Amino acid sequence: MRTTTGWQADPATRVLRRTTLQRRDLRPDDIAVRVDYCGVCHSDLHALDAHQGDRDGTLVPGHEFTGTVTEVGSAVTGFAPGDPVAVGNIVDSCGTCPMCRADQENFCHDFPTLTYGGRDRDDGTPTLGAYSREYVVREDFAHHLPQGLDPAAAAPLLCAGVTVWEPLRALGVGPHSTVAVAGLGGLGHLAVKFAVALGAATTVVSRTPDKAEEARALGAEALVVSTDATAMAAVRDHFDVVIDTISAPHDLSPYLRTVALDGTLSHLGHLGPVTVDTTDLLIGRKKLSSAGSGGRRSTAAMLRFCAEHDITADIELLPSAEVNTARDRLERNDVRYRFVLDMADLDVVDHDAAEPA
Repeated sequence: MRTTTGWQADPATRVLRRTTLQRRDLRPDDIAVRVDYCGVCHSDLHALDAHQGDRDGTLVPGHEFTGTVTEVGSAVTGFAPGDPVAVGNIVDSCGTCPMCRADQENFCHDFPTLTYGGRDRDDGTPTLGAYSREYVVREDFAHHLPQGLDPAAAAPLLCAGVTVWEPLRALGVGPHSTVAVAGLGGLGHLAVKFAVALGAATTVVSRTPDKAEEARALGAEALVVSTDATAMAAVRDHFDVVIDTISAPHDLSPYLRTVALDGTLSHLGHLGPVTVDTTDLLIGRKKLSSAGSGGRRSTAAMLRFCAEHDITADIELLPSAEVNTARDRLERNDVRYRFVLDMADLDVVDHDAAEPA
């Protein structure tokens, strides 16, 4: 086994503590990646909440990261030491089900292996995430990081980015589309950037007018205040696609009413039960959809698009030692728009680090 250093959750307190971690020895198709930058996702908060009290499990979050290849397995052909790479929230799949054969490994019928909180498909050991200095991954689930993309600001593309990219592409968004993005956070600001770069007339829908200047700076043509009944009435049946990135439970009806004839509301931000009045779908033949993460082909296409259009996330970069500060501030939505952890400080020897997890 290989050892590295990372940030592991204390199930009693939700505090992330520096410790020594174990990684598997390289298999023939593995690459070892020095993790340079890792984004902090809302999913990490949910994982910490779910882990609290689970003293039998080990949780190391982090599933959107960029880094540098340091070593390759004997059968690896696509990477060499020194290559800059990007890895997302899926690190393996069955490879044989209809979804995998369609390059949609994110919907694998046998459930994809998650970057953390999953189980290795070969030996069943828990996967530990990229709040660490090294990650070992199959080469098929790593991507070359295109030249010109800032590796820190590119890290959130591997989760937040591809989560909004897939539905925008699947719904055919382009120069003749009208798009609304509900919520202007980690997912939402990237949805705006993508929609604008795809040529769509793009509007942000927000609870308050405070983000109007930010929305325009991202390329949106307008901001509609969702709590303003007159403003929402003015955009009734207007948008071909509404990308809903709001992370808290909320009523979908006001947003469905803004969808145009035969248009779609893609509900991405809150993963949980929703209640829908069928009439809101019936009037206008509207559709309600969702999406999650992205397959390998889609992720590679997104990275190429980002390189061509100079798209990365707007981030606040913190040393990894401030991971608990990032967690607390993210819970308060005190970030514009994504925290990214710089893992270089894990190279500094910490004589108080715990034994391997």
